Amino acid sequence: MIGCSDLIEEPKTELNPEQYFKNLTLDQIEGFVNGAYAHMVHRNFLSREMAQALEFRSDMTAIGRTGVQERIDHDDFTVQADNALISGGSNTYWKKCYQIIAAANEAIEKSAYVENADETAKKELIARARFARAFTYFHLVRQFGDIPYLDDTTLLGDASVAERTPVATVYTKIIADFEYCKLNLPNTRASRALPTKAAASSFLSLVYLTMAQYDDANFKKAYDEAKDVISNEGVYNLGLAPDFQDLFDCVKVDASLEPIFVLDFTGVSDGDQGRDYQGAMQGIRGDDQYLNGTKSAGGGWSVQVPALKVYTTWDAKDYRRAVTLDDTAYIKGAWVDYTNFTSDPLAVNRPHIAKYMYMATRAPQQDGNTRGSQSNYMMIRYAEVLLIAAEAANELGFSAEAEGYVNRVRTRARAGGVTNGNVASTSPANISGTGKDALRTLILEERRLELAYEMSRWYDIARRKMGATVFGSNGLESEVSTESGVGPGVKFFDASRDYLFPIPIDEIIRNPNLTQNPGY
Repeated sequence: MIGCSDLIEEPKTELNPEQYFKNLTLDQIEGFVNGAYAHMVHRNFLSREMAQALEFRSDMTAIGRTGVQERIDHDDFTVQADNALISGGSNTYWKKCYQIIAAANEAIEKSAYVENADETAKKELIARARFARAFTYFHLVRQFGDIPYLDDTTLLGDASVAERTPVATVYTKIIADFEYCKLNLPNTRASRALPTKAAASSFLSLVYLTMAQYDDANFKKAYDEAKDVISNEGVYNLGLAPDFQDLFDCVKVDASLEPIFVLDFTGVSDGDQGRDYQGAMQGIRGDDQYLNGTKSAGGGWSVQVPALKVYTTWDAKDYRRAVTLDDTAYIKGAWVDYTNFTSDPLAVNRPHIAKYMYMATRAPQQDGNTRGSQSNYMMIRYAEVLLIAAEAANELGFSAEAEGYVNRVRTRARAGGVTNGNVASTSPANISGTGKDALRTLILEERRLELAYEMSRWYDIARRKMGATVFGSNGLESEVSTESGVGPGVKFFDASRDYLFPIPIDEIIRNPNLTQNPGY
């Protein structure tokens, strides 16, 4: 080396940005896109942190055996800006959401480097990235209100000091992304874990339904989008599953026409990446009813349990109750009623959420408590599109049409299925001649039951400003269980504050341009 007058290094085996982004291929862009979707099956996004915040803030879920403070605070509305579910450390979904967005933005921005590629295939990849971005921002804007909106044009240096973008602007950008997806995604796919035109249109209908809280004109837009999906159900290969239970069977749901977009857990995890906590959080402690052959379910943790009134006020003839809730368990070699679940001292005497424990245990597990599940979490399904159309149609004065959509959902609920021995029911009955105000209430109630524990109820409460009613003295969570000592207790819901989450305090400390939501 001493004798060299000029040393030119050519590290051919090392990657650097200049090399990697030169002559990019669609396969490399696909890597960025896949990264966005892979982040969605981390515990921080769906299966633990975000799901807990959404469910505990609803009127459907109560604290079970554990007294972890960050959960209690969401349950009784005493959340502070340093709440561990949303702020501080690595286990927060605010950070995970922006990781999803960053991967999507990288795919969109770097697609400009791809030359001589099929233009249709290129636009489809960009559409998948824009779908992931819109989907994630739709969660964030409903939870936090004004948020920093970072897209593929945002410089890295600007991202760290970005100000909060007004809600109206965020929604405009979400709509633009979903509209691009409608134009560039296929009608159908073999896997519902990949977005389609129907997924984009379905989410648009929900976006407009949510935006109707600001402007009633959005009901018409929600109606048009939902009606388009319904009118093209054959083109999009959509329909209601004949048996409601099949939607919560990780094997049978793959062949179902009802899911429109799912997050697909595959039974493979790397730490908390790909690990599913919903069955564990919601299952009955010590329950062996799902222990079967090679499956190592081993019961759950009795953490997220239903408010008791969810069970006691739900018509027992409605097949969906049997699918949604477990009111018996197999503990220590004996079948016991929910009033005796504490025969395992770490359980609680409440009916428990059955959907996700059942779903996960339809296939062999890698580890206990269903954390290695192969569950398909439906982010939107056809029944919800029918109910979106019903709600919007009712607001537009199309009451008979709205009732027809509700009746399609109720007809499936009456049909029963394997869980009740395929015995048909007379409940819930079809509806007709319902007045506009009464029908509005009925549709929201239908959403509560049909989509129970599918992480939609809190969003309904917030967009319809129902907090004072559902958390009042006659609400589902007004009782404290005398049998187990668990329950929601006193609610401190404040309508001037609690429809939004606090901006995480650690983000405000890092970014001097971030402001806090009122009341925090």
